[in-house]
Amino acid sequence: MERRENMAQYVRGNAARQFNNAPAYERRRVHVHDPLHQHKRRHHMSLGYLIFLSLAMVLMVGTLAWYISLQSHVTNSIKNIAALESQLNNLKQDNDEAYNRANGNVDLEEVKRKAIQEYGMTYATDGQIVTYSDGGGNDYVRQIAPIPQADSK
Repeated sequence: MERRENMAQYVRGNAARQFNNAPAYERRRVHVHDPLHQHKRRHHMSLGYLIFLSLAMVLMVGTLAWYISLQSHVTNSIKNIAALESQLNNLKQDNDEAYNRANGNVDLEEVKRKAIQEYGMTYATDGQIVTYSDGGGNDYVRQIAPIPQADSK
C-alpha cells in the first residue's frame, strides 16, 4: 500500500517531495507599477514647462497672425495694382483715340494753302536751315537767346 501512495503522489505532481524540515518559502516584495499612479505621474508637468509651452503657443499664434495679415496685404496690393493697370490702359486708349481724332480733323493741304497765301510763308532754302546738336540726345531744345545768323559761304 505504501507503494501505491508513493505512486499516487508521483502522479499528482512532478515536484520533489518536501520534507517538514525544509525552509519555508520566503516572500519577496515585488515592485508592481500601479497603472493609475503611472498615468498621473506621466502627465505631471512642472510650472516652468507650462510657461515655456504657453510662450511657445503665444509666439506661434502671433507669427501666424502676422503671416496671415502679410498675405492679406500682398493680396490687396496685387488687386490694387491690377485696378491701376486697367485704369492706365483705359487712359492710354482714350488718349490714342483723342490723338487720332485730332489728327483726323486736320487737313494738311488746307494748312499749307493758308500758310503760303495768307501768311506769306515759303519753304526754307539750304542757307536758312541751321542744325543744333543737343549732345546726341533726342530731347527738346529750348531757345533762351536769339539764334545767330548763319554765315553765307
